[in-house]
Amino acid sequence: MRPSRLLPWVLLAIGLASVGLAFAFSTLAGDDGDGFSTIIVVSAGVLACLGVGVLLTVRLPRQPIGWILLANALVISSIYLAASYGQYAALSDPGILPVSDWAVLYSDASWPLFFVGVTAIAYLFPDGHLPSPRWRPIATVGALSFSCMILMTPFNRDSFSAPFEEISSPLPTLPEAIYTPLASVFLLGMAVTLIGAVFALRSRFRHSDGIERLQIKWLALAAISMPLTLVGCMVEGLISGDVGWVTFLGITVVQVVVPVAIGVAVLRYRLYEIDRLISLTLTYVVLTILLALGFAAIVLAAGVALGGGSTLATAAATLVVVVAFRPLRDRIQDKVDHRFNPDRYEGLHQVDQFLTELRLGQVEPEDTGKVLAGALQDPTLQLFFWLPDENCHADAGGHLVSELPESPAGRTPLRRGDLRLGTLFHDEVLFDRPGLLEDVILKAGMAIEIARLRVEVRRQLSEVQQSRARILAAADEERKRLERDLHDGAQQRLVAIGLELRHLQHGLGKEDVKISQVLNSVVEGLAQSIEELRELAHGVRPSALDQGLAAALRELAARAPIKTDVEAIPERFDDQIEAAVYFVASEALTNAVRHAGASRIEMVASRVNGDLILEVSDDGCGGAVSVAGSGLAGLADRVESLDGRLLITSDAGNGTRLVAELPCA
Repeated sequence: MRPSRLLPWVLLAIGLASVGLAFAFSTLAGDDGDGFSTIIVVSAGVLACLGVGVLLTVRLPRQPIGWILLANALVISSIYLAASYGQYAALSDPGILPVSDWAVLYSDASWPLFFVGVTAIAYLFPDGHLPSPRWRPIATVGALSFSCMILMTPFNRDSFSAPFEEISSPLPTLPEAIYTPLASVFLLGMAVTLIGAVFALRSRFRHSDGIERLQIKWLALAAISMPLTLVGCMVEGLISGDVGWVTFLGITVVQVVVPVAIGVAVLRYRLYEIDRLISLTLTYVVLTILLALGFAAIVLAAGVALGGGSTLATAAATLVVVVAFRPLRDRIQDKVDHRFNPDRYEGLHQVDQFLTELRLGQVEPEDTGKVLAGALQDPTLQLFFWLPDENCHADAGGHLVSELPESPAGRTPLRRGDLRLGTLFHDEVLFDRPGLLEDVILKAGMAIEIARLRVEVRRQLSEVQQSRARILAAADEERKRLERDLHDGAQQRLVAIGLELRHLQHGLGKEDVKISQVLNSVVEGLAQSIEELRELAHGVRPSALDQGLAAALRELAARAPIKTDVEAIPERFDDQIEAAVYFVASEALTNAVRHAGASRIEMVASRVNGDLILEVSDDGCGGAVSVAGSGLAGLADRVESLDGRLLITSDAGNGTRLVAELPCA
């Protein structure tokens, strides 16, 4: 293994060994050793820095951030080891081990080392370089100030801090006249460097975008834990007068959260979660503060009114907090998202607005896919609905999709409980922002379910209409067959029989007058039967339709007993459409003659915007009504089976106007 690969593991072993030895010496020191809480806090910080540092140095050996974390872990563990060694060798059992005074000196005088790692990371985060060359002078001043302060501090130890007040320093003390001015200069340099670190991060954030901006947000989120811990410690100190579990827990969290956040940011793992985490953190911090203040105010006010120690005051305050929690949280979350997570805020706002318009009937549920595309800022997004009866997907128009698209590559199944709603196809980058994707889908869940049901119903209605159209087509084909059979079969045979009878009649003599009269009667009966068959065949399907709709309408008008004007385009259409229009015209003409008492009828067949329009109007008495089982109801069913519609206007005394619209594009 190359040295650069082996070194992180060596440093890890050294760090773990230091923590283990420190724990052992602290245990041997007994009452002079550190308590359990101190051991946990220090161990958490060391182990977090070691773990993240090794991970970064192994994955990115040229990235200095990982090496800084490892060095910081070794500094903390070595100071803790020196302090534990001093507790055992200088306090618990003096003289049992050598150089205990040097260990105490190191643990007491090495405080500047605590700031070195944090400051270096602030300047170099996240790519290992300074924000810009103009920061080099400040970084140089910082390096010199920290180095000089680290070298000078051991020479200013007349006495050590507790519990090592009785231990003498092994080094001489610098004169006050020399130490104080130099220390002031170096401390000022350290202060400038620390303040500069904050501004360096701020400058880097302002000039960053994309990945780098998200990385800095991760560090900022971790940094929030520091002031929160400080406030918690102060509040705990004011309330209890001592250091307790709040301080212990807060410091432990800081020790772990900061290295972990640095590791996540540098490795770019789930970076897009940061906006959601910041939003949730700020929301619950503000919510906790407001509820705590409200609880305290209610308890105080009720206590003054009812007397101190009243359980009623506590119960009332608790009830108010519980009731206010949800609406207050939603309100705060909305404000925080608006400021710190604008993409989520805008996305959910668009979905909310769509749901409001949907409830008011201003939009259609099938527009959900377009709304999701806008809310997620993904123009490539496509929404397909799952139809269980068809066992496949369909688009918003109800068209079955046998093969789902390969692009965009992101696929998110949509479910509502155990119900499968469909599949959302979107840009894969949304997988890096699960909070945005999941929240928007959850918010739009009801609209997606309604849209799927509508698509399923539309699909079923389409099948019903197609079935009706097939039935009508079959009926028309049967009518054509009957017409051919009547024309080519029965009619022709009856005509042939009539001709043969006439031939026999001409062959009879004059003495067979009675037989001739009988034959005349039979031939006339045959002629009447032939005419009736012709009328029947004509009613089954007009032969004039073979010449086109215009010719059929004119022939229909020519047989009408009242004046009928026809204006029709010569264009040919589908057989079913022409037959439907013909029967509508025939029924309208029959009703006008038999029931309306009309004296004039107008029929107009035209094509408007891809639709065939038939308009039949008369000047009769009006009052025509389409009821179940009537001829008009049957015509309406026929027209609707072809995706058309039949409109009837028939006011009493103003005639009747019937309009059939059939799509034929």
